[in-house]
Amino acid sequence: MDEVFDAVTDGSTAGALGFWKLPGGFEKLLAQWSTTGPVAYAEAEYFGGVGVQRAAVWLDGTLALGPLDEPEKTRFWRTVSPISQALRHLGVRRSLGEDEFDAVGLGRHRDNDGWISSSTS
Repeated sequence: MDEVFDAVTDGSTAGALGFWKLPGGFEKLLAQWSTTGPVAYAEAEYFGGVGVQRAAVWLDGTLALGPLDEPEKTRFWRTVSPISQALRHLGVRRSLGEDEFDAVGLGRHRDNDGWISSSTS
């Protein structure tokens, strides 16, 4: 995980977006990338089934959604997590009985290290 952080930070302190681990200056790179399509950044911290999420989406070089840190209630009283809201903003569609988080397979690993190691194998 340190390699990823080092690759995207500009060495400045974290911005005012309220993320816990967003590398300093990374939001500028996310904004730049979003000029070719929407880009999301998300964080989640859970232990024993309890935790929090935070997510944001950039589009056309600007912050387009968020940062979100609270679930949204739908008209059917189903909550939509910040990460699922961001994924929905990216165009992810879910099937009946699942949310956007599950639709793209984010539940396969429990942490970033698991995702990083699965991408290299």
